[in-house]
Amino acid sequence: MFKKKFKKTKPSLFKSFYYAFEGIRVNILNERNLCIHFMVMLLVIAFGFILNISKTEWLICILLFGFVITLELMNTAIETAIDICMPEINPKAKLAKDTSAGAVLVVAMVSVVIGIMIFGPKLLEIWRNL
Repeated sequence: MFKKKFKKTKPSLFKSFYYAFEGIRVNILNERNLCIHFMVMLLVIAFGFILNISKTEWLICILLFGFVITLELMNTAIETAIDICMPEINPKAKLAKDTSAGAVLVVAMVSVVIGIMIFGPKLLEIWRNL
């Protein structure tokens, strides 16, 4: 007859951050592509220090790190939700999963192009001076 109202308790701010970091940690351990993105990020950071990139170039790299990692996490969330809701093969589910993976690929490719624009001239200068 009447729906019983359940009061949802919100987790504390500390718990919310804990859950978010746990999601990142679990994904790094279990998702190959996210692990690759983190390894590339570490390489870019190392080369950034070695090649002494500018503050603006650091800001661009950091923004790109955030975009790629965020999209990879969202892609995993979308794929997992679809797998739960639609365990059987479905063309629309496949399209949704492929599209979210495509979004990651686009941002990753743009990041590579920007990386070449930032690091290419510096590497060429070092190569010319050898």
